[in-house]
Amino acid sequence: MQVVILAGGLATRMHPRTLTVPKWMLEVAGRPFCEWQLELLARCKYERVVACIAHLGEQIRNHVGDGSRFGVHVEYSSEGETLLGTAGALHAAVDLLEETFLVVYGDSYLPFDYAGPLAELRAADDCDGVMTVFKNNDQWDASNVRTDGTWVLAYEKGVSGDASFDYIDYGAIALKRRVVLELPPGRSGLDALQTRLASNRRLRAHVAHDRFYEIGSPEGLASLERRLKETG
Repeated sequence: MQVVILAGGLATRMHPRTLTVPKWMLEVAGRPFCEWQLELLARCKYERVVACIAHLGEQIRNHVGDGSRFGVHVEYSSEGETLLGTAGALHAAVDLLEETFLVVYGDSYLPFDYAGPLAELRAADDCDGVMTVFKNNDQWDASNVRTDGTWVLAYEKGVSGDASFDYIDYGAIALKRRVVLELPPGRSGLDALQTRLASNRRLRAHVAHDRFYEIGSPEGLASLERRLKETG
């Protein structure tokens, strides 16, 4: 199984630390975050990793290497000096992608079975993606998904103002390579792709039941650190 990790962002909310350290390598509970994430993905039976890198990417290459010490095989796709956005980074990596793969973010730690959405996508022929969702009710961030538990009925980036949007994009979406091939080259975001797939009834929902964690803010990093120290 293959997973793509989007790890090229500037992480301005974490300045000044991320001026010299890529966000994916910020220390959490005594270790660079990338180590926690890669080992978690390996435990969920992912063998191949494509790391989409940009800002301070050489630090990531030097530290992670081929990934073997974390139980995975890592390949790299570099955006270069001009950031391409989340979907643009996927398009730049298209030659490395398998026919189906999972996409996650290099700042999120998700306490669920990462294998689930990819297995569901591979078993379905009526969709192009499977988005993991969590019933959030605006608790951990602004909810942006309306779902019936089987399909993502609508997705909106940011605050929708609609109480029926009570789920949130959890941060793990399985996709078919063909939808990446259809993307225009250049800068673009996954949010537009997710909105389109949902509106075309091509995006299934995979429901997670435990809250998500992220290191994109000082508060988020501290919260994850507490969890990892408790659970190991």
